[in-house]
Amino acid sequence: MKAIVARLRLNSLYSIRIPFTWQSSLTYPVLPPSAVIGLIANCIQRYKNDKHPTEYLEMIEEKIVWAGSRLLSPCIIKSFITSAIVKWEDEIGGKFTNALGRQFAYTKEIEIAAIFKDDTIINDVEFSLKYSPFTCGDSESISSLESIEIKNAEKVNMEEIDTFYPIPFNKDTQILSGKGQIFFMHERCKKTEEDFPLFSYLVPLTQKNKVLYPELIRVKVMKNTNEVFLIGDRTFVIKRVQTSKQNTVRKK
Repeated sequence: MKAIVARLRLNSLYSIRIPFTWQSSLTYPVLPPSAVIGLIANCIQRYKNDKHPTEYLEMIEEKIVWAGSRLLSPCIIKSFITSAIVKWEDEIGGKFTNALGRQFAYTKEIEIAAIFKDDTIINDVEFSLKYSPFTCGDSESISSLESIEIKNAEKVNMEEIDTFYPIPFNKDTQILSGKGQIFFMHERCKKTEEDFPLFSYLVPLTQKNKVLYPELIRVKVMKNTNEVFLIGDRTFVIKRVQTSKQNTVRKK
């Protein structure tokens, strides 16, 4: 297996909306797995420009074994009131806009990574990230590529690992050291069933004076529900392999 590891520079504020928030529009501090997959699929579609975007999304989702992201620098999240246009025509005195709360985040750099089943499209993914424009979250969150590497990846058997990347989390997860915050995330972009489940992930973070900092956590691997992959020489990540009622939220 091969993995793409890319360092992204955030050129401005970014907002990766948590799916079940609307009027509050809360944001993730990092890209959930679905956002990493969507970013890669958008880039390769723009680079190739020969198929419909959903065709590339299906292809990328089929090829990717695991995807995730992590902070490389401190992150600040702030809430703002924005004015959204709700209709373009109305009578004089009518209401054209609606005030909505929205969170924005800012950090200097984020690292994204994705493990692929094989290397049939790995070069296309690398070139597309180098030469196609992309955003983190919504269309306003312009980003640029700082560096990109192709690394070997393999499934390994480990009792405990240290990682900076988000890990699947439920009541049985044993955190041996480090801190984090729990977020519900989509693992894929497309529905595979009638519902669209969100899974709980622990994002390694520590907060000081309202600033989020990347954190290294040590976790005990749950053999029945986790798979461990090694990217390169020393980056360990955990993949969820079994759905549990205790760590999912279903979005109707």
